Amino acid sequence: MALPEETEIAPRVSSDASSTSTKDNEDEPGMDLHQTSMQRTKSLEQMVSLPREILVVGIISLAQFTTQVGLGQVLSILHVIAADFGITDAGVQAWLIAGYSLTVGTFILVSGRLGDLFGYKKMLVIGYIWYALWSLVAGLAVYSNYVLFIFARVFQGIGPSICLPNGLALLGVLYSPGRRKNMAFAVFGGVAPGGSVIGAVFAGIFALAWWPWTFWCSALVLATIAAVGAWAIPDPPRKIDISEKSTFDVFKMCDPLGALVGVTGLVLFNFAWNQAPIDGWNSPQVIVTLILGILIIIGFFYIELHVSSNPLIPFEALNSDTAFVIGCMACGWGCFGIWVFYLWQQLEVLRGASPLLASAYLTPLIISGIVAALTTGFLLSYVRPPWVMMMAMVAFMLGSILIATAPVHQIYWAQIFVTCIVAPFGMDMSFPAATLILSNAVSKEHQGVAASLINTVVNYSISLGLGFAGTVEVHVTKGNGEFDDTLHGYRGAFYTGIGIAGLGIFLSFVFVLKSYWRGHQEARRRAQEEKPVSSEA
Repeated sequence: MALPEETEIAPRVSSDASSTSTKDNEDEPGMDLHQTSMQRTKSLEQMVSLPREILVVGIISLAQFTTQVGLGQVLSILHVIAADFGITDAGVQAWLIAGYSLTVGTFILVSGRLGDLFGYKKMLVIGYIWYALWSLVAGLAVYSNYVLFIFARVFQGIGPSICLPNGLALLGVLYSPGRRKNMAFAVFGGVAPGGSVIGAVFAGIFALAWWPWTFWCSALVLATIAAVGAWAIPDPPRKIDISEKSTFDVFKMCDPLGALVGVTGLVLFNFAWNQAPIDGWNSPQVIVTLILGILIIIGFFYIELHVSSNPLIPFEALNSDTAFVIGCMACGWGCFGIWVFYLWQQLEVLRGASPLLASAYLTPLIISGIVAALTTGFLLSYVRPPWVMMMAMVAFMLGSILIATAPVHQIYWAQIFVTCIVAPFGMDMSFPAATLILSNAVSKEHQGVAASLINTVVNYSISLGLGFAGTVEVHVTKGNGEFDDTLHGYRGAFYTGIGIAGLGIFLSFVFVLKSYWRGHQEARRRAQEEKPVSSEA
């Protein structure tokens, strides 16, 4: 069943929201946050020239690109940084990656709400500036110790968490529904693999001189992006007018209690899983933080459902489709986090590749990512989104199987090259499919929440998946540091990713069946409604 050409895969602005009266908002408490209208604006291609449009989409898409740069630039020189700081524990090394992904995923919902209140463009520029500042600190940590570096990486991740939801919201506001808007979102998702590889390549080059230049150069580039974005990107009307509201009312709109409790619970839960491989699951610190994290997350759901007047997540707007999408994305991207981290370990530790050679091995990710994004844009016009999601889960699994079963000294073209071709289809098919499904599943006033949820799940799952895999690796290895021992640990981690992806395939298969069953039920209902009309005629 083909989708209409106007299907949008991103947050969209409600055109009928402008008819909502002030009286309606007053009669229904809490509705002013979601039903305050935005003024109608022309689509971006009607407001600016084609070169300016390309520049605007490019600057916004760099939110996704630079997020993956932050991941790749440490993956490629992880062992260089670890050696400089004297880090020998693999669990501590994993924190150099997991800490960044943790904050990227944790703060996105809060950042999306701030964009609704203070403007998407303003928050995007602030996000780039924040990202630049803590990239600078990460480089300066060379004069201190690895604790400051990990601290800087954690705070560095807040920058992308601000940029991602507000970049998506900007594309949703600046474009009218249609193919042009769909293509803009395909570009936004398609630059992710290229960002990871480019970050790895330049990190390997800078490491030949001195690795801190990786972060200092990133800071300069991010500051430049912020300046160009402040000049080039049109500033659309705010979704919520706060000009006549008091500071306290605006503060309440941010749902501070829900934000504080939610972020605390997610951080504690994730910290426990990533710290367990270092301290062991019998450590009181790990057990206490895990239990506290679970209890606080339960408290967050209670606050959002029963206490907050403007909840960060409007649960009443979500449904079973949303649950399936979130489950599939968590499994797929958790598998991806394991795949990308341990692929680098296998290339550099077991095969002895330098950062630059390992980056060269992974360059097919760029081409494959572009092809995957274009393919997905085409498929979404002709294939049900649940099918595209299932294809993505299969790609995640196949990518992990290929590298998990590859002999260490096998020729590059046999399996490593193939996994670099297959895995990007998981990334670039799941992201737009999930955005489209959630966009159709929730009401128009909750489109921004849909985009924020997807980004939260993607980045939080990467960090959490590394925690799962690290726990398995520690229990599989015997700790003697031998080659075979290390190999078995890495493969145990890969098999964990395969199992997680398998769960994603099962969920997506059930989702496909559910979509067909719902279509069958709707067809029967329409047939029953049309039957009396036919008899009267």
